[in-house]
Amino acid sequence: MKLRWFGHACFLIENGKRVIIDPFLTGNPMAPLKPNEVEVDAVLVTHGHGDHLGDAVEIAKNNDCPVVAIHELSRILAEKGVEAVGMNIGGTAVVSNIRVTMVKAFHSADYEDERGIISAGDPAGFVVEMDGKRVYHCGDTDVFLDMGLIGELYRPDVMLVPIGGWYTMGIKEAVKAVELVKPRYAIPMHYNTFPVIETDPKEFKKQVEEKIGNVEVIILRPGETLEF
Repeated sequence: MKLRWFGHACFLIENGKRVIIDPFLTGNPMAPLKPNEVEVDAVLVTHGHGDHLGDAVEIAKNNDCPVVAIHELSRILAEKGVEAVGMNIGGTAVVSNIRVTMVKAFHSADYEDERGIISAGDPAGFVVEMDGKRVYHCGDTDVFLDMGLIGELYRPDVMLVPIGGWYTMGIKEAVKAVELVKPRYAIPMHYNTFPVIETDPKEFKKQVEEKIGNVEVIILRPGETLEF
């Protein structure tokens, strides 16, 4: 399986099929490519904020592929002319032969357009499984004890965890989140895109590897890939 980071919370996961999560490329100063350069079989969106929904509609239309989101957000996306697959927390769907489980996150999640702020359901994370390998994308969230259940139930190989603080958990909380989930690899995300979420991923790596055994922290630069 290959994971490529495009900055912020955007990852491309590839293992026969290709799925992009939270495709915030336009307006993302860290993004190494443009929406029209993305080739995928599915798009996953954790919640309706612009720095996560991003270019989901354009990418889905370009690739004639579905967008997976929580039910209320999927209804909004369907109005924009894409194939929107709505699901909810605790559910598992198979989309384009990719197994997707939606899990809890703690954050806000409304959608905003020219009509104003619109309720778009709850925030979420995803566990993506392809050929027996699993990736847990936390979405925007604080740490919560049920992360231990996510680790126990789904046993993710990789955990994609926000560390930037301000809008999500920071390093202290993210270290505890990794301790609860116990993945094989942890990759920090949602940091250094904007001044208010600037932090040092090396400090996160140091604390995880000092406090938690058998978890390797991989710090990616935008455009870099982890293959496992």
